[in-house]
Amino acid sequence: MQVKRERKRGEPGSGPSSRNASVERGMDRERQSDTSDSEATDVRRINQQPGIREGRYDPNRFRLHFEKESREEVERRKKLAREKVLDQMLDKDLEVDINDIYPTEKGQRLEFPRRPPWNYGMNREELLRKEEKSYREYLNDLHSRNPPGSLSHFEHNLETWRQLWRVLEMSDVILLIVDIRHPVLQFPPALYHYITGELQKQVVVVLNKADLCPPPLVLAWTHYLQTQFPHLHCVCFTSHPGQPYSTVLQKKRMRKKGTCGWGHAGGPTHILKACQEITAGKVDLSSWEKKIQRDAVAMGPEGEQSEEGVDSVLVEHQSDVAMEMSSPTQELYKDGVLTLGCIGFPNVGKSSVLNSLVGRKVVSVSRTPGHTKYFQTYYLTPTVKLCDCPGLVFPSLVNKQLQILAGIYPVSQLQEPYSSVGYLCERTPFLSVLKLRHPSEREQGPEHSWTAWDVCEAWAERRGYKTAKAARNDVYRAANSLLRLAVDGRLCLCLRPPAYNDQREQWESHPDLAEIIALQGRREEEGAGERDEEEEGESSSEPEEERDRDADDDEDDEDEGFGHPAVKERKGPTGLTVNMFDVLRENECE
Repeated sequence: MQVKRERKRGEPGSGPSSRNASVERGMDRERQSDTSDSEATDVRRINQQPGIREGRYDPNRFRLHFEKESREEVERRKKLAREKVLDQMLDKDLEVDINDIYPTEKGQRLEFPRRPPWNYGMNREELLRKEEKSYREYLNDLHSRNPPGSLSHFEHNLETWRQLWRVLEMSDVILLIVDIRHPVLQFPPALYHYITGELQKQVVVVLNKADLCPPPLVLAWTHYLQTQFPHLHCVCFTSHPGQPYSTVLQKKRMRKKGTCGWGHAGGPTHILKACQEITAGKVDLSSWEKKIQRDAVAMGPEGEQSEEGVDSVLVEHQSDVAMEMSSPTQELYKDGVLTLGCIGFPNVGKSSVLNSLVGRKVVSVSRTPGHTKYFQTYYLTPTVKLCDCPGLVFPSLVNKQLQILAGIYPVSQLQEPYSSVGYLCERTPFLSVLKLRHPSEREQGPEHSWTAWDVCEAWAERRGYKTAKAARNDVYRAANSLLRLAVDGRLCLCLRPPAYNDQREQWESHPDLAEIIALQGRREEEGAGERDEEEEGESSSEPEEERDRDADDDEDDEDEGFGHPAVKERKGPTGLTVNMFDVLRENECE
């Protein structure tokens, strides 16, 4: 708009050599090279970054492209959020089968775009045109077999799919990273069968954020995935062992001595063991094992990393030409090097897993989906290499509101967040956790009928969210705040595998439960006083990624200002520290 105004005014800054002209040329170049649109869909581009100068990397190349929703659909859901009374769902309703998300029946199976065949006799332009044509045909076929609105949000940006193709071709072992709270949403069976079948490569699914789920549920999901996919290697992982959220409004995780920093993540050793089992001695991984041990030793008692014990990691940026014309060789472990490809949906914690494997922060961490914008290679050791891929969303039949709660769609870009809040409240005891009062009454109580709009209005009243001009309750800001709490894990909604509630006692007494508890770092605290002193001493030096990045939270975020005492941690008879999921109908630890 600034460029248009300058052009109309005839100002000097609108010439061909001006900065705005450079930005406009970049936008024109993007429009010319954009292949995300098909003839049947209208695509919304998300997370637009500011323009760049000539010759610089384009940060918008791999931004999220989702199908645009109609204004009528948005208004319909907004009206429904005002009128529909919330009904509390049963625990059985949280059980999800992967076949309901990704159908396997013939004619209904949801595939993902494949790279078309090519050879070295083709030049770069021919290869790109062939990929664009194949991708358009895939989109048209997908939308012709599925009625409008039936599919979930999924990636329409061909550039991001190209990154996936390159990573799959270059890698020897694929690390498919999922969120343990809802793994079936982020595990496409078509991708697994393509990797293990056509590419003849192994898949290691990394169940990340294991500290946000009860240990019995972690075991149940591991068993379910291994039953559905017998050749799958399952690894549990957490970047924050022993650092739970003690309250819903806590802005940072609890810190304990010896549990801070990337070197103390729970899971790198398990990934190493899985790779050792897959390679079967064909690659010397002893240097990787020594690196994991050195990284753990290099972490100081307060979680600070000493410079002396840190191994240097070579970071390599792949050029477009090198990636586009890469050879789809079938040779594994070329030159005695194991190449690990890290793929997954947005916001599942791929960057945190990479930082933990490297032993220090090499990738910025954000809860915004689509934060990773480029392809990089990290040499952990001379024989182990990591390939990072931007997160992308596969087509599925999952509810779009559940996608938002899983962090797949950016909360800040939502046009209508209220239906997602209603979906969350129907599956969690929000009144007891959030301590809300109905907008029509002064006193708190469950006797009133609640709608999603009422929840947002009550949360805005409690948090003091007001509009700038009229000073009314800012329900939109309140809805975004609640969704961010869910994405962060402070309002923890965990899905469950089929028949979990019937077999709960079996998982609570499983012999492998102690291993999961040790991975999560759930040990009895030495004392509440020492913990409080620890938090006060570390608050000033806390890493940026550990802080609350919610722009809606201000200086009154502490629990003391809400007229009720902070929710205290509870101890089970086994001495386990109980996380917030215990409040949310997940009391398996007791």
